[in-house]
Amino acid sequence: MHGENFTRWSFSFLEGFSRYPRLEIVLFVFSLVMYVITLLGNSSLISITLLDSRLQTPMYVFLGNLSFMDICYTSASIPTLLVNLLSSRKTIIFSGCAVQMYLALAMGSTECVLLAVMAYDRYVAICNPLRYSIIMNRQVCLQMATVSWVTGCLTALLETTFALQTPLCGNLIDHFTCEILAVLKLACTSSLLVDVIMLVVSILLLPIPMLLICISYVFILSTILRISSAEGRHKAFSTCGAHLTVVILYYGAALSMYLKPSSSNSQEIDKIITLLYGVLTPMLNPIIYSLRNKE
Repeated sequence: MHGENFTRWSFSFLEGFSRYPRLEIVLFVFSLVMYVITLLGNSSLISITLLDSRLQTPMYVFLGNLSFMDICYTSASIPTLLVNLLSSRKTIIFSGCAVQMYLALAMGSTECVLLAVMAYDRYVAICNPLRYSIIMNRQVCLQMATVSWVTGCLTALLETTFALQTPLCGNLIDHFTCEILAVLKLACTSSLLVDVIMLVVSILLLPIPMLLICISYVFILSTILRISSAEGRHKAFSTCGAHLTVVILYYGAALSMYLKPSSSNSQEIDKIITLLYGVLTPMLNPIIYSLRNKE
């Protein structure tokens, strides 16, 4: 079996949390509850924004896209996790592994770009309120959302293609999902091309959007501080508070996963981070955006 290509395996084993059998039932209940809340919360938010004409604004168009991504992201991995937590034979077929890897990368990458787009939307709304409807018209919103999707899906396709072509020495994935870093740890030899692709994509989709978000919020903060009334400042802060909270949660987990030295954390810590990144954040997004939101 040594040195065989991953594509020759008809299925793979997902080790997941099998080292902690007593913990599996707790994780099953935790993941199931989180998954149900995620589906209900995000699908409700999408339905409301589609049915209520008053919510046909750029902010809610982007928020609807974000909710759809969260549903796709969690649905790509959590059902498999739930089944495997109750099963003694934790397996996944090759095509399922490929789809799971691609969807996770595509949704995660798209969300990185979309959060930067949403920061720009908040910048225009607060710094140029009189021109907001002109700058952020429907056509511009659709174009920005499309760019986010295309960027995320294409970079995910690139990463997944090269990852699945890498010769792997075994089919025991030390993770509960076909996470790309966990799969690449099975590589027989390190591939400079794959490493470069992973690094370039990570830089394009993590630090660069994060920098754009920070620049947007520097201008937003400077504008808010110039507002004379306390009520006006409070309203402006509340407008950005939900987005900023989501950004900190999302990028904090993503940066700790993809831009850390490979030896800085154990694989078990990576699993916990992925679980929080893939279940907790999507569940909290609709709750965060609904709090103190009169609309």
